Amino acid sequence: MKSTQYSEKVMEHFRNPRNVGVIENPDGVGRVGNPVCGDLMEVFIKVKKDEKGEDVIDDIKFRTFGCGSAVATSSMVTEMAKGMKLDDAYKITRTDIADELDGLPPIKMHCSNLGADALKAAIDNYRLGTNSDVEIAASCSVPNLKVILGLEEFIGKGVYKKVPELSELKDKRVLVLDYGDRSLELALELTKYTGRVIVLTSAKSMPGSQEVKMKLKASDVKVLYQSELLEVQGTNDVEKVVILDHDEEEKYDLYLDSVIILDEE
Repeated sequence: MKSTQYSEKVMEHFRNPRNVGVIENPDGVGRVGNPVCGDLMEVFIKVKKDEKGEDVIDDIKFRTFGCGSAVATSSMVTEMAKGMKLDDAYKITRTDIADELDGLPPIKMHCSNLGADALKAAIDNYRLGTNSDVEIAASCSVPNLKVILGLEEFIGKGVYKKVPELSELKDKRVLVLDYGDRSLELALELTKYTGRVIVLTSAKSMPGSQEVKMKLKASDVKVLYQSELLEVQGTNDVEKVVILDHDEEEKYDLYLDSVIILDEE
């Protein structure tokens, strides 16, 4: 398996994660953060007694801020743990989760597979009243690679990784990913050709340097804050994208013609 190749089961859990959300008044909460990669997992559990009086995970939910494997591993650990006795759930390891997902790329094992740690933290929080926040200082040998489904498939068919001939985008619906001032300046330049330019950023407020921020505020560029591009879709050419709004924790479709992602400076 190549270092960045994902199994079909990982992709399935990424596209359709199980048990996403928050439990009101949970019995235990576990939050695990990786300061190197920026991944964050939160696991919430509700516990009940079975007929033998043993503690069982009656309900479990998660929230994850991270890459595709972070979503998939968090989804899988909740699916594995639901209905388990606490003692058994506590024994779930990162390797167990990776095996259930038919493997993870080696570079992702320590950076993103923190679901087991978050589950243990939630159980410890329930049993011992310990702090629910745990910091895992795992190092990453390569940058944390985000998964954007369909991106490579549509290169030359509406997806651009280099600055395109802007006149080709006249009157098109264009999405520009925020990769710094260079991409934001491009979005501003595009307004000379089309009135439908959208910038997608993970930032909570107007991105860019102070000068660029002022230009964006005065422009017709629409900015989507705290958002992430998950997937590019279409028949022959780009027709729409799937976006995750991290603020609302909701996915939605956005219909457009082109996506520009200048990730190589």
